[in-house]
Amino acid sequence: MEIDRTEEEEARLPGYRDPAVVRRFDAPEALDVRFYEIRAKSALNKVPKASKMPFRWTINPYRGCSHACRYCFARPTHTYLGFDAGRDFEREIVVKVNAPEVVRAELARPSWKGEHVAMGTNTDPYQWVESRYKLMPGIWEAMRDARNPCSILTKSPLLLRDLDLMKEIAQVTQIHANLSIPTLDAKAWRASEPHTPHPRARLEAVAELNRAGIPTGVLIAPLMPGINDAPEQIEPLLEAAAEAGATGIGGIALHLRGEVKQIFFDWLRGYRPDLIEEYERLYARGAYAPKAERARLATLVRREGTTWPSRFRNREPGEDEPDQPERPAVEPEQQALF
Repeated sequence: MEIDRTEEEEARLPGYRDPAVVRRFDAPEALDVRFYEIRAKSALNKVPKASKMPFRWTINPYRGCSHACRYCFARPTHTYLGFDAGRDFEREIVVKVNAPEVVRAELARPSWKGEHVAMGTNTDPYQWVESRYKLMPGIWEAMRDARNPCSILTKSPLLLRDLDLMKEIAQVTQIHANLSIPTLDAKAWRASEPHTPHPRARLEAVAELNRAGIPTGVLIAPLMPGINDAPEQIEPLLEAAAEAGATGIGGIALHLRGEVKQIFFDWLRGYRPDLIEEYERLYARGAYAPKAERARLATLVRREGTTWPSRFRNREPGEDEPDQPERPAVEPEQQALF
């Protein structure tokens, strides 16, 4: 694996026995970002039984995310590593360099039952650093060879690089994808998720994946009152998703769990201070907006001729999140921290 770098050092992370090799890259997208190379003991993460997620297993080859989405629900997971949920989540990225080989070994275990594996459920496996480490091709190859059903959620058209592998998987088992596209509004996009690929590029990826026979939907999430929920913002996105052949269109209301609430409110004070009072009312009781508000937001993305992505089917609008915060899926290497 050829990795260009300008600096190398070592650091220890909680939950890992061996020190991580820390690298920096001489690239505009990686300025002031450190990447911690670790060797994971396990790659398949079991989702807690208490979770309402419709899948039991996930894979996260990276921890932390340079997309820097202001609302990212995964931010608190970085605190388990001794980092903060704000700047560190965006600038201190953990790379499981052996993820492909570990995934292959775990899928080959006699005890493995071939259950569906979801990727992109915590941090984006196609964030910028994937262009350097290229961990996903090996993971897709392991899924293909094990004939294991799988899915991917991402904000990046970089996954098109691996389209041929995804097509090979589709020939032997079930696979589907979703692109997260909260808005086409340039101002709202750049303000809320500053380092993500352009929403139009994501829509083009949806179209190309569907043309290639990979069922791909669009997830309009999060829906943020006053920021990306206006009809003039929603309708063009729904139309574009339909034109791209999206197999499902779903929406989820913003939730602000743990440290994310303060991070989001700090951002909101600079971007839309006029909304502070409304958000304080909506999130006064906790991480989730009232059911009526969630139902209103979810209904915005419903339209005749479209369906929800499979992970959201059989739920009524507003019922796509629990009433109380849930503990996020825990990485195997961090089990001892709880």
